[in-house]
Amino acid sequence: MPAIAHSQTSGTAPSFVDNFDRLDQKFWYVSDGWNNGSHQNCTWSKDQVSVQEGVLELSFEERKTGERDFACGEIQTRQRFGYGTFEARIKTAEGSGLNSAFFTYIGPTDKKPHDEIDFEVLGKDSSRVQVNQYISAKGGNEKLVDVEGGANAAFNDYAFVWEKERLRFYLNGNLVQEVTDPTKIPVNAQKIFFSLWGTDTLSDWMGKFAYQGPAGMQIDRVAYTAPGEKCLFPESLTCTLD
Repeated sequence: MPAIAHSQTSGTAPSFVDNFDRLDQKFWYVSDGWNNGSHQNCTWSKDQVSVQEGVLELSFEERKTGERDFACGEIQTRQRFGYGTFEARIKTAEGSGLNSAFFTYIGPTDKKPHDEIDFEVLGKDSSRVQVNQYISAKGGNEKLVDVEGGANAAFNDYAFVWEKERLRFYLNGNLVQEVTDPTKIPVNAQKIFFSLWGTDTLSDWMGKFAYQGPAGMQIDRVAYTAPGEKCLFPESLTCTLD
């Protein structure tokens, strides 16, 4: 199971680091048997989620599943996390119309407003990652950041530090976006998600979907460090932050 550290922060789950030696389904919930709406051209399937040699893989493939002709993968934490540092080491999928996402989210299904913090790599152009956040369902905070060498070509480290008065996004240890407007910073504790999905309808944003065969998103590690706690692993961003 993920290594859990005691958290001193109230209202949030404890700090953890998961190197995906296996998929602990007491910690992670695997989405299975539905889609998120008409914009999504695939059905979430547990068969598109696997762990091999310490790497979690979410896959997308042509396979009639539920109401869709394609199957895709998603996992989410069962617990919610508040202010702190969120980190993931990821290699993304390639292909127009695909979205490889590392994000936190809470919403109406959990009887909370829609709050969200995002890293999304659109397979139409894996040279950039989009960062964004939603506050009570209001987004419009997108910024595109160059990923040297391509997000799909190698593993890269994505992280954000979420504080009450500041939200900072990092790519490979470098600060790429800082938000200090309190009206643009989420306030509700959220679940951590990884997902790979496709669209037929959001072509202006994600590119025209053109299936080129199975695709995969790989996650080597994910961690959450509560405010004020020591870094959990040597490569953690929290080892170098003030």
